[in-house]
Order: sequence, then structure tokens, then C-alpha cells
Amino acid sequence: MGFGSIWHWLIVLLIVVLIFGTKKLKSAASDLGGAVKGFKKAMDDDDEKASDASQKQLESDEKDADFPERKKDKSRSA
Repeated sequence: MGFGSIWHWLIVLLIVVLIFGTKKLKSAASDLGGAVKGFKKAMDDDDEKASDASQKQLESDEKDADFPERKKDKSRSA
């Protein structure tokens, strides 16, 4: 019986169903699906917030910081 054969996986699936039962597998699968959906929604929300913030920053005419110009000191250059 090879590792990749269909019969191997059918027997493994049958053993898992016998051990856990269909109700536990169904609830575990629905919990996993809900978690994946929540993760995708959170990632999409973060992308939208980041793009909105960067767009606002690009449209802004304000300077980020104001730095005075330095005069070069000839005694410091070596």
C-alpha cells in the first residue's frame, strides 16, 4: 500500500470518521471555515485602511517636518 494511493487515504478517512464522528468533524470544519473568513475580512479591512491613509497623505499639502538649513562649518571638514 503506497503513500499516495487512493485506498490509503480512504482507509485513513474511515478511521478518522470512526474516531471523531461526523458531528465533531462538521463542527471543526465550520469553525475552521469561519476562522479563514474572518482572517480574510481582517486582511481586506487593513488593506483598505492603509490605502485610504496613504491616499490622504499624498493629497495633503502639508509638510511632514520643517528642518532649518545648516551652514557648512569649514573647521569640521578634515
